[in-house]
Amino acid sequence: MNDASVTRFYDQLAADYHLIYGDWDSAVVRQGKALDAVIRSALGAKSATVLLDCACGIGTQAVGLALRGHRVTGTDISPAAAERAGREAAQRGLEMPTQAADMRSLPFEDAAFDVVVCADNSLPHLLTAEDLRTALGEMRRVLRSGGLLLISTRPYDQIRQPHPASTAPQLHGTGSGRTVTFQLWDWHEDGERYDLEHFQLIPDGRDWRVEVRRTTYWALTQEQLTGFVTQAGFDAPAWMLPEDSAFFQPLLTARVP
Repeated sequence: MNDASVTRFYDQLAADYHLIYGDWDSAVVRQGKALDAVIRSALGAKSATVLLDCACGIGTQAVGLALRGHRVTGTDISPAAAERAGREAAQRGLEMPTQAADMRSLPFEDAAFDVVVCADNSLPHLLTAEDLRTALGEMRRVLRSGGLLLISTRPYDQIRQPHPASTAPQLHGTGSGRTVTFQLWDWHEDGERYDLEHFQLIPDGRDWRVEVRRTTYWALTQEQLTGFVTQAGFDAPAWMLPEDSAFFQPLLTARVP
């Protein structure tokens, strides 16, 4: 992973990230509800968990889970995103500490959490097997015995077959508040990694302001990611599709023995 590139991507996007959604507040509630159901089903928990979102972004999942009663801590490699996540939580009356941190070096004691969440295609920013093993090892280290790991990625099993060059433009909002987003994907020779250019068109008076952010991903298949999770010492890895979880991406769950 190019740390500076990923940090810059999300620092630049932090102020406008909510514009990717037609209604970000509704998405926060919806995603929090879906992940809460998965967590409580896996752990049989009737009360809230102590939870780390180690790629919290501006808080889309972290705030949603805090609204469901979980005691959430958020970290992100982007200081701007982590700061906004904390601000969004505070505006909703939630106590949710956040800080900038790399998932490969989590600033917490061993066995500090019941659940670690790494959602919204964050893990595939790690571009080497060594980095993946390091990050997953850190997630396992900070989880308690019997703890739950929850990861979501894009559906790369389907995406890697056609190697798409772009995503279709999406219109969000209405009237003067509408925005347009689309992405260009440039695949590497290995057929697994790709450079992404994220275009965001934002109204600016009578004109449009165009923001372009760039980053790189590793399009990990479910088999690949399951293998890395197992190698990191997790048990019982299992995938849930959106139609089963009500979450917008495929979810991988696994447990600490």
